[in-house]
Amino acid sequence: MGSATAAPGKAVVRRPLSRDVRLFWCASATDALGSQASGVVLPLLLLGLGHSAATVGLVAGVSTAAGLLLAPIAAVPADRGARKPVMLWSALVSALAMGGVAVAAAVGRPPLALLLGAVLVERFSTAVYEAAAAGTVALIAPPADSPRVVAGLSAADQGALVVGPALGGALYQASRALPFVADAVSYTVAAVCVGALKSDLRPGEAASAVAAPGGTAEEAKQGAPGVRTPAGPRRSRPPRPALRAELGAGLALVRTSPFLRLVLIWTTTVNGVIVALYYGAVFTLQKGGHGGAPMGLVLALSGAAGLVGSLAAPHLAGRISAARLLVTVSWLLVPLAAALATVRGPWAYGGLFGVFCLLMPLVTVVLQSRAIQETPPALQARTGAVLSSAVGGSAALAPVVAGVCASRAGTAAPAVASAAVLTLLACWTTYVRVPARGVAV
Repeated sequence: MGSATAAPGKAVVRRPLSRDVRLFWCASATDALGSQASGVVLPLLLLGLGHSAATVGLVAGVSTAAGLLLAPIAAVPADRGARKPVMLWSALVSALAMGGVAVAAAVGRPPLALLLGAVLVERFSTAVYEAAAAGTVALIAPPADSPRVVAGLSAADQGALVVGPALGGALYQASRALPFVADAVSYTVAAVCVGALKSDLRPGEAASAVAAPGGTAEEAKQGAPGVRTPAGPRRSRPPRPALRAELGAGLALVRTSPFLRLVLIWTTTVNGVIVALYYGAVFTLQKGGHGGAPMGLVLALSGAAGLVGSLAAPHLAGRISAARLLVTVSWLLVPLAAALATVRGPWAYGGLFGVFCLLMPLVTVVLQSRAIQETPPALQARTGAVLSSAVGGSAALAPVVAGVCASRAGTAAPAVASAAVLTLLACWTTYVRVPARGVAV
């Protein structure tokens, strides 16, 4: 990965990203790969132990809900300055939890309570890690590098989506404990990478003054790096706000920032739609008598397309304005969703779904990069937790909506409903006022 800078009419000059950026990318990539490898086989382990599909769904639902609820709380100590310790110890706790699942799976028939407890601990710790990591990019990379860093992180997630399930399935064939061993190792690697970061991951007093209720720009300058202030009596720190106010600070910023509201609405809607479309594909292919292999094909094609889209996003953003890119992609998604209501075969689903996943990162990378630049350092984790919780909530609700639509109106209904929702989103993005300042690339 590298950063690009260019003046009008001059060639683009690339410079390598810093050591800390590479370490953070390695931590995120290995974490994502291990999570995909173990996540795809956890339902198989539970079913193989004789538990019902309802139990599998309960474990998945409870662990997801736990992560969504904990993330905003975990973001507070990260924004207070404990970002690195929070990330380090949460990764180690996750490694121990997955190591416990591996041991339990290897020695015999573990009780459900043990597996559920280990999964919940891992989900709690992962939510803590992700909340703290949300503010790291702004502290290890300059604003001009943010799009490329975010694109690299997104590409790592998409690559893990392609490789992880296949790796987990192969390891599970050899031994049902191996995917969880791999996940424990991935968390350990992430902890080592985080521990090796040399950047100061604390937001600093300047950002704290901005984030605190009543903080002013003049107060933010006191103690800001590189800013000298006249000698005089030492000013006391602004009082730390109450915990309730700190928990709500990220939500308050999103509510008052037009651009962050745009990010919230667009990413939440599109991510919910893509999950609903995936489950619509599951219902349609299952009704057509197709097995699990076609769904693996759909996932592989969509993951590969998402990887390409993530890598292309910063280059495309340098040539097309953020507003035009947002509106164009929003409208292009509508016919793709509508077309999914008319197809039945796995190759057609894979192709259309792949194009959908190719286009989506072109916007999400740009929006996330700009959101990092728009958010004060002392609110990075809490704002990121608000955005990720909203996206996770829509992804958790989408299967329910897709199931209701399919059962009452047929398997094409999720795609039809998704096309209608995307049409409304496209109309809104066409007429909403997008802030003029573009994303630096």
